[in-house]
Parts: sequence; C-alpha cells; structure tokens
Amino acid sequence: MFSFAKGAALAALLGSGLDAAPLREALDARIAGFPGTVSLYAKNLDSGASVGIHESDKVRTASTIKLPTLVALFDTVARGEAKWTEPLTVTAAEKVTGSGIIGSEISDGVQLPLRDVANLMIVLSDNTATNMIIQRIGADTVNAYLDKIGIHTTRLMRKVRGDGGQLNAAEGWSAAGKLPENQKYGLGVSTPRDMAAIMERLENGELVNPEACRDILAILKRSQDTTGIRRRLGDLPIANKWGALDALRSDVGIVYSKGGRIAMAITVDGIPQPDWGPDNPGSILISDLAKLLVEGLTPAQTVPAVK
Repeated sequence: MFSFAKGAALAALLGSGLDAAPLREALDARIAGFPGTVSLYAKNLDSGASVGIHESDKVRTASTIKLPTLVALFDTVARGEAKWTEPLTVTAAEKVTGSGIIGSEISDGVQLPLRDVANLMIVLSDNTATNMIIQRIGADTVNAYLDKIGIHTTRLMRKVRGDGGQLNAAEGWSAAGKLPENQKYGLGVSTPRDMAAIMERLENGELVNPEACRDILAILKRSQDTTGIRRRLGDLPIANKWGALDALRSDVGIVYSKGGRIAMAITVDGIPQPDWGPDNPGSILISDLAKLLVEGLTPAQTVPAVK
C-alpha cells in the first residue's frame, strides 16, 4: 500500500527535479528477500531531495545512541557543568565487554580526560567510555537535551550492559528506560528520521553552538568502522556513527558527495544469525543501500565513481 509517509518522501524527490522511481525501485530490489526489517531515511541537504522507508518507525539504536549522548555532553560542557580537561577514573564497575579498548586494555584507576573518553565513545564505539560518560552526566540529561531540541522519540535507556549475565547487569537507567514498554529497545530507541535530523542540524551548526557542531562532526569523521556507510563510497568524506547487536546493524551519518551532503540513517534488524565479522549481511545491506542513496539523491552528472 502506498502510505502518506512514502508519498511525501517521493514528493520531495520529485520536487527536487530528480526522478523518484529509479531510486525507489533500486532500494526495494536490494531489500527484497531480506528476512528482517529495514528502516531508513536520507536527505540531500543541498537540494532538499529525500527518501524514506519506515522512516518514522521506532528502532533499536544499539550504539548509534552514542551520537545524541555526545551532543548532550557538549551541551553540558557549554553550560559550564563539566570541563573537557576534568579526569574520569577507569573503574571495574564501569568496564564492560564489546567494542572499545578501555575495558580490556586500560588499568583500573587510570584517569583519562573527559575529552579523550568522549572521543573513544565515538571513534572506537568504546562501551566502557560510554558508561563513564553516562555516569558523569546521567542518562536523563541526554533525554532532557533531546526534549530541549524538540526530538521526543529518541531516548537513551541505560548504560551499556556486558556479556557476563548478572555480573554485568544494566545500570544507569533513565526514567524512560524504566518504563515496561521500553525494555525491548535495550540501550536506546530512535527513528531514522530523528537520527538524520540530528545529523542535519549538526551540519547546519544548530545544536549547542556552531563550534560544538564542528567539533562533533570532526569526531564523527574519525569513526573507525568501515563496514556500513563507508564501505562502498571510496574516498568521500563521511561523518558517521554505527551500531551493532546480534540481529541488528545500524549506521547514521553524512556523506559529503560532489552532488550534495547526504544525511542518512539506516537500520537493519532481524539478521538471521549472529555474525560479528566485517561481512555481516546487515552491514553489506547497509553499504549497498548507502551507495544507492548517494547515487539516487544526487544529479547524475555529479555521482562519484564508487565501487
């Protein structure tokens, strides 16, 4: 059935002078046969062309919730309630398994500047760094900032939980995270439209202050994950934050293409089997969709030669 939301997204394409049908057909063809769900939203910030698939549906964020957490941290510093130079102490209580290096490589008792911990939270998606940040500012502070900027669907639920069962039980719950209806989302909840909107507002210098936006984007450009949005886009500059769970892959970012700055958010859930290698089918799907979005949302003569 042709939904109003889908019609609006296609209308945005038509209004930009681009032919909507080829992009939509290419996206549908690539998604066809995937046993799970795909939600995405993308917008050319220069032309205004956009496209969405279930873009307002709530999705599990995995580590992409670290993006609004970072923005809220910058706001906390801007308000004088934290300093980038203040030390955070690595403790056994905050250490968890998963992505990053602090949990496995940094000794208990070591002190790291707040700025360094924030960098690790994004660039390496360090889970222990994330817990240290949430411990410092509070999960509710992140959600209060999201309310302040008019984003009410995206919510940080809690700290990252490790793989050790009860020994690594989740802590640091937000008020939203304690609600029974939110338990299914795990670390956080958002929508592709919300995440793309955060990226757009960062690019426009509208969150916290222009200098903070530039700093946040610079951190995102240093992201070390190349399995999703970055995989098939050659040397194009990209600012992004990725996320992963056993059955989920997600990626949020801006691709700085010759035909415009393409903000996008893609979530793939329902991956049949856990696969933590770089060629997870969800990661491959995201990389293919990102390439199609860049090609489909830019004028034909400016599409880069990417493989």
